[in-house]
Amino acid sequence: MKAAVVSKDKVVKIEEKELRALRPNEALLEMECCGVCHTDLHVKDGDFGDASGIVLGHEGIGKVVAIGDDVTSLAIGDRASVAWLYESCGSCEYCVNGNESLCRSVRNAGYSVDGGMAEECIVVADYAVKVPEDLGSAEASSITCAGVTTYKAVKVSDIKPGQWIAIYGLGGLGNLALQYAKNVFNAKVIGIDINDKQLDFAKDHGADLVINPAKEDAAKVIQEVTGGAHAAVVTAVSKAAFNSAVDAVRAGGTIVAVGLPPESMDLNIPRLVLDGIKIVGSLVGTRTDLAEAFQFAAEGKVVPKVVMRQLEEINDIFDEMLSGQIKGRMVIDFQEK
Repeated sequence: MKAAVVSKDKVVKIEEKELRALRPNEALLEMECCGVCHTDLHVKDGDFGDASGIVLGHEGIGKVVAIGDDVTSLAIGDRASVAWLYESCGSCEYCVNGNESLCRSVRNAGYSVDGGMAEECIVVADYAVKVPEDLGSAEASSITCAGVTTYKAVKVSDIKPGQWIAIYGLGGLGNLALQYAKNVFNAKVIGIDINDKQLDFAKDHGADLVINPAKEDAAKVIQEVTGGAHAAVVTAVSKAAFNSAVDAVRAGGTIVAVGLPPESMDLNIPRLVLDGIKIVGSLVGTRTDLAEAFQFAAEGKVVPKVVMRQLEEINDIFDEMLSGQIKGRMVIDFQEK
């Protein structure tokens, strides 16, 4: 099979690979598509450690073509996910308390085990979430990472219907966060981005207020117009966005950190204490979160913007990512030969 494999010289190479035999509790997927995430770029560049020899991809959707012994959660013909959460231990305090993505023994697709950027992929059946019939594979691929990450982030913000939530950064993550906040949680949404085209997209998708922080003080505008956001989800990777979020929320507000800027944010400790501000980190989501995120997308409440590409274009896609040319989610198409 053809696969996108990380090389030691930090370039992805398209190689022929042989799959091993299935083990108990595993399933073989014939891949239909796999999204390209910024995390794939980090893995390729060795930012999380040497991953040479690994097949990239944690936004995969494939059809089950074979199952190992003891598999009951999947059947031949099902479509299922290849997500960042490939497998957790299932028995630690995090796993048994519904926080399996924090498991200290977790394995991640496309990083510590071979992922979905290949013509075929082996998954642990109980961790591969089935895709609803009414959701297309390309759209579902975006939900396996960007979608579930932002759905979980909005969920842990504890936003209530009619309350104000600020979304910092309206790219591949933020535009989905906006849709989940608006169409699933019935919140009033503030979209913040330095790109006016992203702000136009946000308005078209129901944002109640949009702000370009390069032109005006976002936190000041939010406080003046809304009295302060009840919550903020920061998908941007700039320190300034995190600092602005602290100033933008009202007393008792919650800031959910999703983006990974290289610097540390400034914390106004007296304000956090005196106004009861909460700052929460949110990492992808559990299998339950992914199933819920899939279902809302199947109902049309969230519509990912995808662009289909070929496997051989993977290094071009990374170059476009680095130069800021990406619009929507780039998805490798394994059905179009």
